[in-house]
Amino acid sequence: MIKTQEPLTAELQEKLSKLEEYLKGLGSLAVGFSGGVDSSFLLVVAHEVLGDRVIAVTNADASVPERELKEAKAFCEARGIRQVICAVNPMSEEEYRHNGPDRCYFCKHGIFSEVKRVAEENGISYAAEGSNMDDLGDYRPGLRAVEELSVKSPLREAGLTKAEIREISKAMGLPTWSKPAYACLASRFVYGEEITEEKLHMIDLAESFLIEQGFLEERVRMHGNLARIEVPAKDISRLAADEMREKIYLKFKEIGFFFVTLDLHGYQTGSMNATIMKNP
Repeated sequence: MIKTQEPLTAELQEKLSKLEEYLKGLGSLAVGFSGGVDSSFLLVVAHEVLGDRVIAVTNADASVPERELKEAKAFCEARGIRQVICAVNPMSEEEYRHNGPDRCYFCKHGIFSEVKRVAEENGISYAAEGSNMDDLGDYRPGLRAVEELSVKSPLREAGLTKAEIREISKAMGLPTWSKPAYACLASRFVYGEEITEEKLHMIDLAESFLIEQGFLEERVRMHGNLARIEVPAKDISRLAADEMREKIYLKFKEIGFFFVTLDLHGYQTGSMNATIMKNP
């Protein structure tokens, strides 16, 4: 049984035990590991249950910020978890570059095909990913690839939500429990706008700059040569203050954006999906 630094409610303990039993039944596992809240939690629990029969498989391409890759490496090194870095380039897929509503499907299919290949190469029985119950309520074409490739989804098998994963992660002492939600940089483009490595790099630089200014929950959405900044409503006034506004504007212009705007609705995950949903 996983030991926690803080007590869990009976319901959370039951779900954690269910997750442990499910993982034990798999025998060995290659976890698609991004370093986010969900995959970090899954990887640690799987490592506690299965030991060295677990490996982390992390993809490194232009859609992954360098800061995220460094954190993922440090996380595994600190816990003695074997990590394999692969380089699946989604740019090789025309459907990905053209950025249709099903872009994520082609990306995930390529990545998890590689995770399965790495698993087989290392004598690992199964591949797994870290989606939770909340992901079933959003537009997630990537989950179709997960199903087609028979990739396991242990957190959903245990019935865990994002909030519950954060709560258990906190009780376990994981530093990722309070980490802001993360999605690959390709999700910052309006559907139909072609994705290029140059544009991904621009977004990476812009978001890294916002983080350096203390905006830990943020998104920079790209609409052609316009950057639309999203921060939580509570941070809008700080970002819009004259000195900060001017600093961000000048930096974004330096990066290559012609226009810089602030979304008055505030930060929201998956906001680009509003362009394809009936009720945005």
